[in-house]
Amino acid sequence: MPTLSRRTFLGASAAASFVASGAGETATMTSATPKAADESYWRKIAAQYDLPSGVTQLENGNWGVMSRPVLEAYERHQRMVNRQSSYYTRREYGADFQQILQRIAGALGVSADEIALTRNATEALQALIGGYNRLRPGDAVLYADLDYDSMQAAMNWLRERRGVEVIRIALPEPASHQGLIDAYEQAFRDHPRIKLILLTHLSHRTGLVLPVKEIVALARAHSADAIVDSAHAWGQIEFRPADLGIEFMGVNLHKWMGVPIGVGAMYIRRDRIADIDPFMANDEAPATDIRARVHTGTANFAAYLTVPDAFDFHEQVGGTPAKAARLRHLRSLWVTPLRDHPRIQILTPEDPRLSGGITSFRLKGRDSVAVAKELLDRHKIFTVYRTGVAAGPCVRVTPGIFNSADDLQKLVQALKAMTSG
Repeated sequence: MPTLSRRTFLGASAAASFVASGAGETATMTSATPKAADESYWRKIAAQYDLPSGVTQLENGNWGVMSRPVLEAYERHQRMVNRQSSYYTRREYGADFQQILQRIAGALGVSADEIALTRNATEALQALIGGYNRLRPGDAVLYADLDYDSMQAAMNWLRERRGVEVIRIALPEPASHQGLIDAYEQAFRDHPRIKLILLTHLSHRTGLVLPVKEIVALARAHSADAIVDSAHAWGQIEFRPADLGIEFMGVNLHKWMGVPIGVGAMYIRRDRIADIDPFMANDEAPATDIRARVHTGTANFAAYLTVPDAFDFHEQVGGTPAKAARLRHLRSLWVTPLRDHPRIQILTPEDPRLSGGITSFRLKGRDSVAVAKELLDRHKIFTVYRTGVAAGPCVRVTPGIFNSADDLQKLVQALKAMTSG
């Protein structure tokens, strides 16, 4: 059986399938970023996805549905792995895996020896938080209300594990660029022993994008490190770790990059690898290797093999610039007409530096659980309510690149009807 690299690793994957499936006209448009408001273009993209019928799907934050060409590639890889079994994985998978790692590292603008694959961002971030070895009893660590629940739990665990004080802050609402920086600056002034902070790049609760570059620099000025949760950021907003000063980061590939479920990555800047302890069960990689920091056991080989197919499709669509522009446009279609509504509180700021495609809201005087339920039951619009925000629960709206302008117009009309009484 030929290896992945000899089976058109970079050639006939998702991009070729995409063209062959009838969107060849679209392929000619990707030399430049397509217009975010070009419904004709995005209908061609939407045609590459299978979506639930009878409902407007505006909850795409849990994980990212694969396009049809990527799903077909995944099924093809799964059949091959199942057929070839260990004859492939023990003989040829290692070389293929290295090429996959190179592709991921190249997309992030980092080196392959600074990346370790995980099953998700949670696994990557738990390895980073639990393995961070520069804490001493009496030090303090910091996280915020908008951080992911599992990551908050990991930071709390450091109290028993490292003997540190755990500080939790509520981010300002409404938020502003300088106000967010000031909130972290105040935390450092109030707790001068803070040595580690958790930053959620793009919040799964409200969609708020933190000024990561400025806060990382602020932490460094206070002799502290930052671990950055970019689970929702990669593929939804354009960035590279080096540009933001990120040294420790966890990402998902199965959210906005369109990779099969079960693929994430951990990034540690090469000169900081020693600051994360090797994982307890790892005896396969040298202590200087980033791969020693996480041990997933037997992984989903087919999911990893599909990474290049998903990246090809991602690039065929126009890459992160095109996705980011489209998602911001879809967000604007419902946020702009409702921003000044007296009974609707839009949580994510208008400042483009602080938002992507995800945005949450509250209806004044209404329970957010009931609001999400009514949107689904009465209007057939699927959203999700989020708890954990210091100021109270909210409803999250998360369009995908396959959503249309009409989908967001339905949301606007539904929310107006729900607040008309």
